[in-house]
Amino acid sequence: MNIAVIGLGIIGGSFCKAFKLHTDHHIIGINRTPETAKKALEEGAIDEIGSAESLEKADVIFLCMYPQACVDFIKEHGGSIKKGAIVTDSSGIKRAICPQLEELSREFGFTFVGSHPMAGKEKNGFEASEARLYEGASFIITPCGAPREAVETLSQLALSIGFGQITLSTPEEHDRMIAFTSQLPHVLACAYVLSPSCPNHKGFSAGSYRDVSRVANINAKLWSELFLENREPLLEELIILANNVKNIIDAVNANDKKALTALLEQGHQVKQSLGE
Repeated sequence: MNIAVIGLGIIGGSFCKAFKLHTDHHIIGINRTPETAKKALEEGAIDEIGSAESLEKADVIFLCMYPQACVDFIKEHGGSIKKGAIVTDSSGIKRAICPQLEELSREFGFTFVGSHPMAGKEKNGFEASEARLYEGASFIITPCGAPREAVETLSQLALSIGFGQITLSTPEEHDRMIAFTSQLPHVLACAYVLSPSCPNHKGFSAGSYRDVSRVANINAKLWSELFLENREPLLEELIILANNVKNIIDAVNANDKKALTALLEQGHQVKQSLGE
């Protein structure tokens, strides 16, 4: 197939490299910055540098940009997409953009299937992309009313480049769970490193500091958009976290070892029960 990847950052670049490593599909790379597209071509991550006109021959299109930028791109270039092509996004939020992309799919005649690769790194840009980034990862699909054949095509594409499992979800369930599994840890990491003790951690820190602070190395512009587009589910999780922290604060403040032990044991039991 002809596969067009729009946006050659870490996510889009990794899709390109993975397709070139694992498949024989023809990869078209389109990027706002020409130098990045040229670099991708030179490194063999794509077969050609594309343009809006290239969309006419694409069987599958991966939108790998900021959420609203995906919508804006289709609004501008949807007329160039061939009828029946599959268009998917890679956004970390779904409720805010899936209805818009569904409506555009009806207007322009393509098939929209939402998706979200559950993989990434603290670094960004094409330089951080990897051919094996997605190996073993979960690929979330939000069908959004797409035909079963389109969902199956996208599922098989994901499995062919190393994803370990396909998870089907609604946009609502996706955003609720992502608030907990992805967004809340980023909030926690950023809040953690804002402590005045953080600059002096060297010599006093090991795995605990590394694990908690890792995702504080954040793309602030992107994650601000993700947080605000998903503010209701995220706020629910933040309130739960704040209440749990307050319970521990109260136990420590009261010098209540019994209450503190019970709270810590609750956390231990939950983690142990998951077998992780």
